[in-house]
Amino acid sequence: MQCPKCNQEMDEVECGEVVVDRCRSCHGLWFDKGEAESLSAQWIAEFVDTGDPEVGESMDDVDDIHCPRCSNVMRRYFDISESQLQFEECDEHGKFFDAGEFTLWAENQYL
Repeated sequence: MQCPKCNQEMDEVECGEVVVDRCRSCHGLWFDKGEAESLSAQWIAEFVDTGDPEVGESMDDVDDIHCPRCSNVMRRYFDISESQLQFEECDEHGKFFDAGEFTLWAENQYL
């Protein structure tokens, strides 16, 4: 799979029975639909979200992000309570988080 942000190759990372795709270059994360919610425990987020948050933040300027499954343009979500957090989602296929964003997202799931 190609990264929807930087178009580099993504590696599969096994988290129990769930397989997450992580970019070799920018360390962004692709979760198929429902996977992010099933892996939102803090220790799992820290295990899989190994990229540098500053690199992830620099990727926020990339627009016109296409779903790696269907190639449709994904919607960008902003978390108003957590200004650093924005992620992209394809309603049909899943979510993409830049490096560091999944950890922030997971932390906010249980507040």
